Amino acid sequence: MRHARLVGLALWILTMAAPEAAPLAGKARLEPMAFADLAGWAADDHHAAFAAFRRSCEALMAQASELRPAQKPQSSLLAVCRKALSAGTLAGDQARAFFETHFSPVAVTPATGDGFLTGYYEPEFQGSRTKDTTYTVPLLARPDDLVTIAQGETLPGIDPGLQAARRTSSGGYEPYPDRAAIEDGALGPLARPIVYLREPGEAFIIHVQGSARIRLTDGSFLRVAYAGRNGRPYTSIGRLLVQQGEMDLETMTLAKLMGWLKDHPEAARGLMRQNRSYIFFREATELAPEDGPIGGAGIPLTPGRSLAVDRSLWSYGLPIWIDGTLPFALDRSEPLRRLMIAQDTGSAIVGPARGDFFTGSGEEAGTQAGLMRHPVRFVVLQPKSSS
Repeated sequence: MRHARLVGLALWILTMAAPEAAPLAGKARLEPMAFADLAGWAADDHHAAFAAFRRSCEALMAQASELRPAQKPQSSLLAVCRKALSAGTLAGDQARAFFETHFSPVAVTPATGDGFLTGYYEPEFQGSRTKDTTYTVPLLARPDDLVTIAQGETLPGIDPGLQAARRTSSGGYEPYPDRAAIEDGALGPLARPIVYLREPGEAFIIHVQGSARIRLTDGSFLRVAYAGRNGRPYTSIGRLLVQQGEMDLETMTLAKLMGWLKDHPEAARGLMRQNRSYIFFREATELAPEDGPIGGAGIPLTPGRSLAVDRSLWSYGLPIWIDGTLPFALDRSEPLRRLMIAQDTGSAIVGPARGDFFTGSGEEAGTQAGLMRHPVRFVVLQPKSSS
């Protein structure tokens, strides 16, 4: 949120159906384009984009379980996937020709104006499987009484705005405890720590990103992946800090935020509790060291090619061309013109031209993700029905 990462890092700091599908009605203007109209299209690494697309196709054709279900893919996308899987590995020019043959670009312009792009990443922190005086902050496994409410559905006695509930001993349902209550022990024996971290701020950012690499005290690594959430709405603590005058948005970075949380433990505790959303995890033993974290589509993410989208509007596996800005520092950036693949989602990734760019793993990726909060041109590649 992604689960997967549940929201872009820049939103922590701040804040597919096919293009003709009904959910987009009234939300965006759809404009057919030619590939020649996409600035930078010919210069992109289409081989890398095709490899990421084939990985999505493998999951779609196998009808693999999605971590956070999205719109059902249209038959035309599945038909293109069959061709991609039979094509094997394609070189750059061959891959570009494949996309040009089987897709048509459609620019998606939201009714409110520009599209918007943020970034997210897989954090890496130190941790321990056992609690001690250094490692005291737990990441919890999914509790047995947590019931996830499917998108568009409700449960008796549960506010429609909540996306999870607690199963009671009488067989009914009640709202799941919020962050503050969980931290104060509301789960009782159902609270099962997977690993312990050093700082509450480290655990919080893993909650935001939905996955992490944890370097254990013996030098080995543990990977954690999203396993569920308490269904409460997400609140951006970075936005609250800006509103309180503690920081200004223009100079805010991940390092600066983490430093503030560490230097102001009591204030940080109260601030983080204003985000009532709480995330649960599992140990991702199936991931190879070179794999990215698991996205909403249920497959490992590819740095620089995986895009989180609004799952209520788009299906996983759709290629999406983005034209925006790729930052490297507050004062240094370059144009970002790249073919991405919809492979993830997030609770704050809402809207027809809203994307969240997976930058990779580790500190450098986190720095870049935290800087991404820019307008973007959002062009969906619509599979041709004749494919």
